[in-house]
Amino acid sequence: MNKTYVPNPEAVEKDWYVIDASGQRLGRLATEVASILRGKNKPTYTPHMDAGDFVVIVNADKVDVTGRKRWQKLYRRHSGRPGGMKVETFDKLQNRLPERIVEQAIKGMLPKNALGRKLFTKLKVYRGTEHPHQAQNPKSIEISTIPGGTK
Repeated sequence: MNKTYVPNPEAVEKDWYVIDASGQRLGRLATEVASILRGKNKPTYTPHMDAGDFVVIVNADKVDVTGRKRWQKLYRRHSGRPGGMKVETFDKLQNRLPERIVEQAIKGMLPKNALGRKLFTKLKVYRGTEHPHQAQNPKSIEISTIPGGTK
């Protein structure tokens, strides 16, 4: 007899949420979003199952970091060829592809396995306030990532 409760994968409801990233701290926003993607905010959370919700992040170009991270934080990518490493600062990458900054921060907080790759597909990040997911009727969530709870 199995005493551990395991929810039925078909019965788990997947909601859609919209989060405005303008003025939010990058790391604190990423931890909250990763928790929602995994489903840790639900009573039916199971570590080995995809019980999380879909998350749409808007205004990714307005995400903020503290201290000197804007000029000192480096983002690296490699083409796979010899000498193919490209290095960019936070500031330059935010001007070029602000969605990638938020995606990488959240992806680093998800499991490093097939489940993590599946969870990452439920994240949608957009530069401005517009997104093509109005048909899913997403709920808006206010996340306070500013110390002291001012926002």
